[in-house]
Amino acid sequence: MDKKLIQLKLSELSETTKAQFGTMTPQHMVEHLSLTVKIAYKIKWPEFEPSEKQLKQKEMLLHTDMDFPKGLQAPGTNGTLLPLKYATLTEAKEQLLRSVEEYNDFFRSSPRQLTVHPRLGWLNFSEWEKFHLKHFKHHFEQFGL
Repeated sequence: MDKKLIQLKLSELSETTKAQFGTMTPQHMVEHLSLTVKIAYKIKWPEFEPSEKQLKQKEMLLHTDMDFPKGLQAPGTNGTLLPLKYATLTEAKEQLLRSVEEYNDFFRSSPRQLTVHPRLGWLNFSEWEKFHLKHFKHHFEQFGL
C-alpha cells in the first residue's frame, strides 16, 4: 500500500468534511479503514468456507474493474456505526498510517502468507492489495478526496 499517497489524501480530510454518501463521519471512515487493514495482517478472523455468493463477490471485486459497491455494510456491524476508538481524527489518521506501515512490513517479510477476509475468505497479498485499493478509493470518494 502506498503510505505517502494515503497520507496525502488524509491531509485533505477534516472533522467537517461532509460525506457524499453513507452514514460515516470522517473519523468513522478512517477507523474503519484502519480496522480493515489490520484484519489483513493482525486481527485473526475465524476460518470459514465462502458461500457461492461470496465467491462470486470475490471474483467480481478482485478480478474485474468493478468499483466497490456503495451501500455495502461492513461484516458484523448490522448497519450501525462502531464506537469511535480514538479521541480525535488526528489520532485516528496516525493509527491508520501506522497500520499501513505494519501491513507493508508484514507482507514484505511474509509475501506468501494467506489471511482471512471476513466476507471473501482466504486472500493472498496480491488479493489484499486489490481489495485495499478499491476499498480506500471507495471511502476516499465518499468524502470527496
